[in-house]
Amino acid sequence: MSITSNDFDCESSETVGARAGPAATRFIDRLRLGSLWLVGISGSFVVVEPAPYEFLMIFAMVVFGATGLTLRTGHVPLMLLLIFYNVGFAISLMPVITLEDTAKWTAVSCFLSVTTLFFAMALAEDTVRRVDILLRGYILAAVITSALAVLAYFRLFPGWEIFIHNLRATATFKDPNVFGPFLILPTLIVLQRIMFGSLRGLAPDLAVAMTLVAAIFLSFSRGAWGHLAASLLIMLFLSYVTTRSSIERMRIAVVTVLGGLLTAVFIIGLLSLDQVADLFKERASLVQDYDAGQMGRFGRHILGAMLALDHPFGIGPLQFKNYFPEDPHNSFLDSFMAGGWLGGATFLVLVLVTLWVGLRSAFARTPWQATAIAAYGAFVGEVGESYVIDVQHWRHYYLIIGLVWALALAKRPSVMAATRSSNERRMADAVVSVR
Repeated sequence: MSITSNDFDCESSETVGARAGPAATRFIDRLRLGSLWLVGISGSFVVVEPAPYEFLMIFAMVVFGATGLTLRTGHVPLMLLLIFYNVGFAISLMPVITLEDTAKWTAVSCFLSVTTLFFAMALAEDTVRRVDILLRGYILAAVITSALAVLAYFRLFPGWEIFIHNLRATATFKDPNVFGPFLILPTLIVLQRIMFGSLRGLAPDLAVAMTLVAAIFLSFSRGAWGHLAASLLIMLFLSYVTTRSSIERMRIAVVTVLGGLLTAVFIIGLLSLDQVADLFKERASLVQDYDAGQMGRFGRHILGAMLALDHPFGIGPLQFKNYFPEDPHNSFLDSFMAGGWLGGATFLVLVLVTLWVGLRSAFARTPWQATAIAAYGAFVGEVGESYVIDVQHWRHYYLIIGLVWALALAKRPSVMAATRSSNERRMADAVVSVR
């Protein structure tokens, strides 16, 4: 994927800043960063719809759109894939547009796709600060909801019932299967702080990590458990093979071993509680009753794939349950069902291209390489989970895709500046030596 500075219809932020005075420039800068922080922290409060996230997302897009966004050549493949993806939904929608919620479902898909392109564009400039402020809000939201989930699970405050569903922690989410995966990226970022941060922040980071892990565990989402394990292994592996420091490799190995032991002790402690142990025994089974059988989760995948072959334009959004007892619980299959061959094929290509773009970014020497590795690990885990659950309307899924693309396409002024400075120092040393 080539990285260029070509701009299209959008005016660059540097142009706007140059035209404005110093005070106006500082205000615009704070407004942009503040809007990203608000988007990050609002991502967890989605028990009602439309959620605050939608309104704050629109606010952020208006702020950046009014003050300058850069659409680069590298963004075009992402934009085209998102367009074709939603065109497939629109075509499939036509025969069922009068049915309940079908038009709304399609509109939400279009909106979330726009957010992906927005993140890819907005975070590709001033990357270090913008990504940092967005993730600060995201992590704070994750910590608040995780603490709320843990406290509610053990009934430590009045009204705890609204944050628990079927003995599973949901916090401010409607579904524990969405709540758990939402916490994965913040967990990876905090674990990176533990591995590479200073000893001063070790205690608070450990407390935050344990809170997040406890909330993921108490969501009793098998997908989230597997997602965390896979994403963590990918992050550790990429961190280990990309670092050039033997000391950092030693820290990764030590933290991995000690962290694994600490987590095991922590989970064993939770399992000593009867209310946790009983549900864990039920949820720990790899295949539940509703997974097996011809009409079970995996049986529906096969039958649904056969149905997709007979419907090149799809059967329409939300129509799968009219053919089978439940929804597909497979994002790839659902894309073919709700978007026809065009929507399904585009979704598959989008996933594969993002995996490739993210992998290249993870090996690139940039100031944000660690974040790129964490984002890539989270995305790979999400892709795996999307095989057993519908992720098309998960807000954080689109955020992570946009983040992966942004980090891959971001300008690298600090790296280039550091290279120039190093070269200049070497030249100066050479001149001095000659003299």
